[in-house]
Amino acid sequence: MLDANVVGLVAAVIASAVEVVEAFTIVLAMGTTRGWPSALAGTLAALVTLAAVTGVAGLALQDYLNAALLQFVVGTLLLVFGLQWLRKAMLRSAGLKALHDEDAIFAEELAAARAAGSRPPGGLDPFGFVISFKGVLLEGFEVVFIVITFGLGAAHRGVPDAMWIAALGALAAATLVAAAGMALRRPLAMMPENTMKYAVGLLLASFGLFWSVEGLGYFTPAAESLEWPGGTWALPAILALWLAVSRLTVRGLGRIQAAYGGARPAPMRPEEAGA
Repeated sequence: MLDANVVGLVAAVIASAVEVVEAFTIVLAMGTTRGWPSALAGTLAALVTLAAVTGVAGLALQDYLNAALLQFVVGTLLLVFGLQWLRKAMLRSAGLKALHDEDAIFAEELAAARAAGSRPPGGLDPFGFVISFKGVLLEGFEVVFIVITFGLGAAHRGVPDAMWIAALGALAAATLVAAAGMALRRPLAMMPENTMKYAVGLLLASFGLFWSVEGLGYFTPAAESLEWPGGTWALPAILALWLAVSRLTVRGLGRIQAAYGGARPAPMRPEEAGA
């Protein structure tokens, strides 16, 4: 039988790596211009906040919701979240949305940090701390959401400590990406970030549809999860369906753009960066 828990963990790891690349660009810019103590302090404060949210929200949902209802809620949220990633990935592939350019975003962040004025003598720099905290927190919330959803999905299928396994997988990916960035001391623009986002969007949308349909069993008299034909082997079929729909959509959008003579957008600004 296909191990959906392993596939889910892989999706969580890839998504975590993508988000850490974006957060690292911000922290690197703040550390370079405003000082590493302030940048690292903001990063640490955000990580502590994210860890608390993951533990409290994940355990609370797992303990207080009916299993089928939990599956429906988590699946629906994951489907919506995944379709957002997939929509942006399709627009990028069709040339209707700017590709992520970590080098350009890094340059923008450097300019903003330098324009903020000189650093205060001694102690932490408020600007560097706040921007680092905000960047890591915002990117991290997406990771937390993915960790909670996949952790709850695996726990529903009987995997002990699934929440912590998903969290540790995400943490391992984050650590590896951050270590690579610190070793290079430059934005990780060489990573195929846009392709990774496309893959994650497909996986999130597939799991979301799979779980939300199973969770519809909550609304039956038995209030128990439904079962897909073929069990977890339905997942590859759903994934193939989303892939086919997305590629057809990209092709159609590309033809529309070509027909109207549209130009490819410029690289995204930092405030436009996101999934």
